[in-house]
Amino acid sequence: MRFFLETKRLILRSFQNDDLEALIAYRSDPQVARYQGWNAPYARQDAAAFVDEMCSKQPGVQGEWYQIAVQHQAGGPIVGDCAFHILPQDARQAEIGFTLARQHWGQGYASEALQALLGYLFDDLNLQRVRAICDVENSASTRVLERAGMRQEGYFIENIWFKSRWGSEYSYAMLQREWRDQNCDE
Repeated sequence: MRFFLETKRLILRSFQNDDLEALIAYRSDPQVARYQGWNAPYARQDAAAFVDEMCSKQPGVQGEWYQIAVQHQAGGPIVGDCAFHILPQDARQAEIGFTLARQHWGQGYASEALQALLGYLFDDLNLQRVRAICDVENSASTRVLERAGMRQEGYFIENIWFKSRWGSEYSYAMLQREWRDQNCDE
């Protein structure tokens, strides 16, 4: 099963082999990698293994992260990716994440992709709850999560050793009923 969603300006789809160069480029940007689990530069062999793995995965397998390529409707290279995984301990809950190439920041693409992903998780997969974890210094991502209607549930001070220092994180979440309440007019 291949993954495919459309928004006004974007396509969210399964990764393809020809996404490799764009993936390497944005994941190698130190500003993009700053709050992510990889380091810049992003090695070609890691990117190739990642794309191969994503090409062979199915979306919605409990306990496995599924990365989704984000591309302009008009085509061209991918502009980023978003991801989700159904929690291993509860098949009615998921965690999400997103990344955009720096040249596409500030244009509403992250919000648009996140709205589509939340719609898929709540409407198509019928999940009860979706969560996200965000570094407290990543104010752009906290704004994206809040614009999507996710609420901050927690503030964890110096709870994670991340890139050679202690980091603090916010926890965000949304319930299916909250999603439906905010999207009932659409």
